[in-house]
Amino acid sequence: MIKICSLRGNFSLTLLTFLCGLFLCITNALAKPTILVMGDSLSAAYQMAPHAGWVALLENKLKQDFPQVMVINSSIVGDTTAGGLQRLPTQLTKHSPDIVIIELGGNDGLRGLPILSIRSNLKKMIELCIAHKAKVLLVGMRLPPNYGASYTTQFAKNYVELSQDYSLPLVPFFLENVALKPELMLQDRIHPTASAQPILLDNLWPALKPLLSDFH
Repeated sequence: MIKICSLRGNFSLTLLTFLCGLFLCITNALAKPTILVMGDSLSAAYQMAPHAGWVALLENKLKQDFPQVMVINSSIVGDTTAGGLQRLPTQLTKHSPDIVIIELGGNDGLRGLPILSIRSNLKKMIELCIAHKAKVLLVGMRLPPNYGASYTTQFAKNYVELSQDYSLPLVPFFLENVALKPELMLQDRIHPTASAQPILLDNLWPALKPLLSDFH
């Protein structure tokens, strides 16, 4: 009787182990490839309907060739690199993204925060993503000339040098073909209008598309 009970116990344990393994395999198979956007107001559809923002436009674009890809927009108006760095670990754990789009730094620059601080925060964000086996797309920004040649130059170089250091794809200037066109900017001359959102997506898409090759 003892031997029979022992055999039944071993069988139950083996069956439970098998079922747990099968569940994990099914879960992994059903998991959707995920893009996580860590941004500020430029990615948070500032003063427009959410469906008009470039992130929503990206979701629609992906439905054509990459319908299995899910986009998580974790962008917050006014966010800085420090804020993004603080939020990122939770977002990585929660969503397990395959790709992280880092669109941060503009608010740091507008506040005149130290270049080395901005660089350090972005560097730590990149390294966290890499540690979680997520690909990173770095979205660069530039500042108005009234911040001084030295500061604006170093600010822009941050993105270039980080992309080179970590071999990351880079969008050199997210507001290319937008920032200097008053009709595409709100009255604050900082935020793009809804009409500018397709251009922002066009600026980002060439750098993002190669990262999607594994999703076919």
